[in-house]
Amino acid sequence: MAWNEPGNGQRDPWNKNKRGSGGKPGVETALKDLFKRIGRLGGPGGILTIVVAILLAWLLLTSYTVIGTGQVGVVQRFGAYVRIVGAGFHLKLPAPIETAQAVATSRIRAMSDQVRMLTREQDIVTVDFNVQYQVTDPRKYLFSVRDPDGTLNEAAQAAVRAVIGAQAMDDVLTGQSEGNASTPHMGTLQQQVREQLQHTLDTYDCGLRVTDVSFQAITPPQEAKDAFDDVIAARQDRTGLIDQAKANTSQDIPNAKGEAGRLAAEAQAYKAERIARAQGDVERFNLILKEYRAAPEVTRRRLWLETMEDVLHASNKVIDGSDGRSVINIGGDRGEVLPATNLPGVGTVAQPGNAGGEEAEKGKQP
Repeated sequence: MAWNEPGNGQRDPWNKNKRGSGGKPGVETALKDLFKRIGRLGGPGGILTIVVAILLAWLLLTSYTVIGTGQVGVVQRFGAYVRIVGAGFHLKLPAPIETAQAVATSRIRAMSDQVRMLTREQDIVTVDFNVQYQVTDPRKYLFSVRDPDGTLNEAAQAAVRAVIGAQAMDDVLTGQSEGNASTPHMGTLQQQVREQLQHTLDTYDCGLRVTDVSFQAITPPQEAKDAFDDVIAARQDRTGLIDQAKANTSQDIPNAKGEAGRLAAEAQAYKAERIARAQGDVERFNLILKEYRAAPEVTRRRLWLETMEDVLHASNKVIDGSDGRSVINIGGDRGEVLPATNLPGVGTVAQPGNAGGEEAEKGKQP
């Protein structure tokens, strides 16, 4: 059967592109419907719908702001400052009427730079420094100066040049104090830079606060680096020797004080002993004087014997010029002189016994 013959409700084969099986519209029909709808939007009612939809989307998307944690939002109306909002969700007039700019106030910012400069003695040094700062006033940070971070960088360089330029090169390189006012601590230099930088920022009223200033490296020119390294090493050795001397001093001084106390105590004891001995001698002399006045001959004889005993107590021989009627016994190896049995008849020459304690032989009578 031909495709164009009547019967069975069949039509030309291109009808299948318009309607598929089951009477559903085809691709061409769907395109025509879409074009018709677009044409209807071109009328007054369609344009109004588009405008309203755009307005609603604009209001929904620009009438709020979300500020993150650790930030504050600076709200501007037609570019002029209006208010500051904290972290969280906030409503505002839609943009561009009102805009909100987030500023991190709790975050510590940092900048590093390097300056090559002259010291007080016209020596060249290179200073690597680091500055940490924080935003304290978002309004001033945004509107007082055009570039607050760049301003801080320039102010930091000026502060470093002012402080380091007033110091001698040796003082800056060693960075230590030995009690001389012209040789300050490196920490003192950093504190001076921080104070001067903060004063400059306060003058600019830029809403920044300096939290820390540190020198990463201070180096001399490469041509003189070796010489300055030797100077620094020598000063470190000097400091080590001074510390060692102080340690020895702290140890020797107590020892010397203890020795001095001991000598003073011995001197006091010797003084007390001499005084007591002198007083005893005086008392003894007074007693002897009293006895001498009572019996001069006996006292004189006794004093003479005692004196001779003191003189000859270490001698091991006795010379007797008497008639030998008495015997004087001399002790053994110690040479002690024992009292004679009959003092008036002393007249014997006696020799001491040996180390075993033997008796002395009697001397021959003349």
